[in-house]
Amino acid sequence: MLALRLLNVVAPAYFLCISLVTFVLQLFLFLPSMREDPAATRIVSPALLHGALFLFLSTNALGNYVLVIQNSPDDLDACQGAAARRAPCAPPSTHFCRVCARVTLRHDHHCFFTGNCIGSRNMRNFVLFCLYTSLACLYSMVAGVAYISAVLSISFAHPLAFLTLLPTSISQFFSGAVLGSEMFVILMLYLWFAVGLACAGFCCHQLLLILRGQTRHQMRKGVAVRARPWRKNLQEVFGKRWLLGLLIPMFNVGNESSKQRDK
Repeated sequence: MLALRLLNVVAPAYFLCISLVTFVLQLFLFLPSMREDPAATRIVSPALLHGALFLFLSTNALGNYVLVIQNSPDDLDACQGAAARRAPCAPPSTHFCRVCARVTLRHDHHCFFTGNCIGSRNMRNFVLFCLYTSLACLYSMVAGVAYISAVLSISFAHPLAFLTLLPTSISQFFSGAVLGSEMFVILMLYLWFAVGLACAGFCCHQLLLILRGQTRHQMRKGVAVRARPWRKNLQEVFGKRWLLGLLIPMFNVGNESSKQRDK
């Protein structure tokens, strides 16, 4: 239990450190390297477009991250929580989280990177957090590859060029051909790639469960769920203003049917 509580503190700090390093590299390294050709006549510079897109992705990722933490799942009160833990057959959507030390309804899982349980009230924010974190990481990787390609004069036209970049760069770093800052960017490329793929996998898996009307906790327990149209399951999580939630971070207010069911 002590290890889980320690992970609940270390994982958010790890995520925030990666976010800070990514922001610094984008602002002080990648953007200044996008020098516009004086002979070219463009209405909007590439650096401005790159900065606006990265700002949109990072704002939505960090905004939904904060909303996942603030908008905790509904708790059962003390009497209901104690009864649910003692009951031989607890409700399938009820689960006691040992890390949070509380019983939540519509429990999906405990996310250590946010230090909070994921349930009905913050499920939409969690999915959007995974989506935009994946896009921000993969976009930062593309920008980093362009930077390394220009600085070290490396071509990534061959599909295996990215896979062989790390071992080649390590040998060149110890020989003095690659600077420490350039080696740090190369290491960040692989970190962005790994985090981006992991968040994309979480997002796709969570969307599949939402379409089924099932939580991850119910899937692990083998609990059968009531068959409903996938559109209704999707609307229950994302609400009627789902398009607005894709553009700006906002609370998962839910719809009237979900509110009545929670009551």
